[in-house]
Parts: sequence; C-alpha cells; structure tokens
Amino acid sequence: MMGLPEPYQNAVTFAFGDSPALADGLLALVLAGKKTATCAAVTAFSPDGEPFPVVGRRDVVLDGKGRPAAVIETVEVTIRRFDEVDAAFAHDEGEDDQSLESWRVQHEIYFRRNGGFTPEMELVCERFRLVDVLERDQG
Repeated sequence: MMGLPEPYQNAVTFAFGDSPALADGLLALVLAGKKTATCAAVTAFSPDGEPFPVVGRRDVVLDGKGRPAAVIETVEVTIRRFDEVDAAFAHDEGEDDQSLESWRVQHEIYFRRNGGFTPEMELVCERFRLVDVLERDQG
C-alpha cells in the first residue's frame, strides 16, 4: 500500500467488499455520492482485526489495488439484524437498484460467501460522508 497523506497517517484503512473488482465498484459509488452507507457482520470485527466503526472517525478507503483513494467520516453506527434493515438504509448503500429487495438478495449472497448467513444475524450498519478524494497514480 502506498503511503498515506499526512493528516491520515494513523487512519484505519479498508477496502469495501471481498474482491478487487467489488472494492473498485463500491468505491466508484462512494466517489459518485451514491453510496453513503455500508454494513458488515458483527462477527467481522475483532480487537486483533478490523476495528469497530466509531462516529466521527475518519477512515481511508482503498481501491482494488490497495491504493488509498478516499477518506470517509462515520456519522452513524447502529446494530441491526439482517431482517431488520430498512429500505432507507438499503437505498443509502447505493448498490444495484437501491431497493430493499435487491439489497437482501445481494447481501445474503455476500454473507454466505463470507462466513455464513441467517436472517437473524447482527450487522454493524454504518452511515458515512465523503471527506476527501485522494490522488492515485494510474500505474
């Protein structure tokens, strides 16, 4: 990974999704202003791994090549069961047609691929705002 700009030297870094292609696709939605929310299984967070999101913290989003691409600031964190996610949150995730129905289908596939799925599983639902777009070399 390339070095981070000075104000973000100690920031949490992460890429959306579970593949380089998905990371780039979801990053493009953030940069376009369409994606302002994300979620992950509660079990994806651990003291030794990915840290739990915190309101007010600024994180660096990586592209599919692991390059710093954007800075987001968490504005809301809630814990909800998968089957309690509402249409407003699905819309704010910005994916597919932004409907709750497509959100449920695509996220069930994603969670099955990444450790398991149940309708009762707890999710960390995060809303964020885009703070900065970082310059990336095109190499």
